[in-house]
Amino acid sequence: MSILEEHILNSEILIAGGGMAGCCAALAAARCGARVILCQDRSVLGGNASSEVRMHIVGANGTGRFDRGRELETEAREGAIIEELRLENCIRNPQRSASMFDLILYEKCQAEPNLTLMLNTCVTSVHLNGDQIECATAERQSTEDRFTINANIFIDCTGDGRLAAEAGARFMEGREGRQQFQESLAPETADQHRLGSTILMQARRHERPMPFVAPGWARKFDPAELKLRLYATPGEEEPTHEYGYWWAEWGGVLDTIKENERIRDELLAIVMGIWDHVKNGPEGTPADEDPFQAAHWALDWFGFVPGKRESRRFIGQHILTEHDLLSSRDFPDAIACGGWSLDLHPPEGIDAPGLEPCTQHPVPHLYNVPLSACVSVNRKNLMFAGRNISATHVAFSSTRVMATCAAIGQGVGTAAALAIQQRQEPTELSTNPQIMSQIQQQLLKDDTYLVGIRNEDTTDGARSARITASSEQAGFEATRVISGQTRSVHGSAGAPEGRAFPGGHRWMSDPAAGLPATLLLEWETPMSVNVIQLIFDSGLHRHLTLSHHDGYTGKMLWGRPQPETVRDYQIEVHDGSGWQQVVNVTGNYQRRRVHRLESEMSVKRLRIIVTATNGEDQARVCEVRVY
Repeated sequence: MSILEEHILNSEILIAGGGMAGCCAALAAARCGARVILCQDRSVLGGNASSEVRMHIVGANGTGRFDRGRELETEAREGAIIEELRLENCIRNPQRSASMFDLILYEKCQAEPNLTLMLNTCVTSVHLNGDQIECATAERQSTEDRFTINANIFIDCTGDGRLAAEAGARFMEGREGRQQFQESLAPETADQHRLGSTILMQARRHERPMPFVAPGWARKFDPAELKLRLYATPGEEEPTHEYGYWWAEWGGVLDTIKENERIRDELLAIVMGIWDHVKNGPEGTPADEDPFQAAHWALDWFGFVPGKRESRRFIGQHILTEHDLLSSRDFPDAIACGGWSLDLHPPEGIDAPGLEPCTQHPVPHLYNVPLSACVSVNRKNLMFAGRNISATHVAFSSTRVMATCAAIGQGVGTAAALAIQQRQEPTELSTNPQIMSQIQQQLLKDDTYLVGIRNEDTTDGARSARITASSEQAGFEATRVISGQTRSVHGSAGAPEGRAFPGGHRWMSDPAAGLPATLLLEWETPMSVNVIQLIFDSGLHRHLTLSHHDGYTGKMLWGRPQPETVRDYQIEVHDGSGWQQVVNVTGNYQRRRVHRLESEMSVKRLRIIVTATNGEDQARVCEVRVY
């Protein structure tokens, strides 16, 4: 007997896991018209980016040892939904509150009419019919409810792969041996070791000295054990204490699922021990000495949820390898872009003091992630997105970072929604050139970047227009708004040669002409117009991610709109009798804006009048679409 109340829910797509991959998958699928249920087993969304863990959202543009961003040359930030979230967070969260980002994710999901958000709800089992999932069971203990959820497509974004594992989907664990996939960065012999987990902390500086008494169970560290760990010794780069320590990693030689409780306990002891070392110095430090300039610093927050890097990786129709990423392989079923380094850590973590906490092997160019790495090889209607996609341990070390996971999530969610519309099984998508083209063109329309793929949307009326401007700069002429690409990636660390499409890929007005600046579209015969979409420049070459590290934040333009972005603009249409204003926007800070007219209009001329930006002395418009 159970006191759980039984419920039956029906949906087209069930997504398990509300981290960055799951959120973006759910938003993408819902916006494409599919009915979606998103189950998250925690009270907040965001996964490792949430207030429970507080890890940086990083991705293709890199950071630290390898940074590929360069203005008007290599604009590598992901774009699309994760860009929308980043820009929203940047403006609404100047104080850099982790809880505010939780709220933004919650609001975005709750705002979608096709999306049902179920927090504190864990998928616990599935029912199979042959090699197909018929339904899943989810439980919400806080309300004593059990749900049977029927769906056409199931997407596992849980990280650990709970839904997919319950469905008997094939998966990999640990590190593959060098010979299995001929990977130079793989260990000689296969093992079950993984990347470890980390508990993060935040500290705050006070006006007076703040004591710290370590618990008796805290680890003790001597300087030799921490000599390769950033901020552990005086004079290191950016000697500060407000955020860390990502390198406090442990548990990679254990089962990161079954032994997660033990891993948490040990990580707490490690974090307390590191902070004791920083605050009070190594054993034997005189009471009046402050070797790490930490006397005025005090712990403000530390997590109780380990930030997990690796567990199961599911086997898809294709397994991504080191070679795919290093060569930027041209996949015909590309749905997302990545670019983070192959970022390998010793599985022993902090228990390997003689090894660097990570070894980064930069990927030379941006690379694509194929849909075939996100569709189960043995379950027809099962897909996955996030760190659990089909990849070797070496390839996963790049695809696992959260901005890349978010981009993969949007790609998978979009593909799932179109599969529903076309009555296709996920397993049929990758080998169908027609539907893959539809998926890719929808992703481009939604501002996703895919290496080597351009706008070929035959329904986009802007592509048949004569386009001029009140002023323009050489290389950034008005016609660039229909170049088919919305960013520049031709730099040495951008897209590989032959798929980089050199050029400015935006209209930029002449600063000498001042603002307002006008972009004019004209058609020989009247065009029926219902939707006008604009993509603005949002400085995709810079870093833009919520950080509790002052030094890292200082490299960004945080708490204000990006200066390149158009702030105030109007859209006017000419129906043959005169100009009529149909859109008037002030205070914009987003990159992608979609304007639906009250009713369809027959238009022969359309103009966009930019009256102000958020800082630049010129108008910048990357793309115009008209439907």
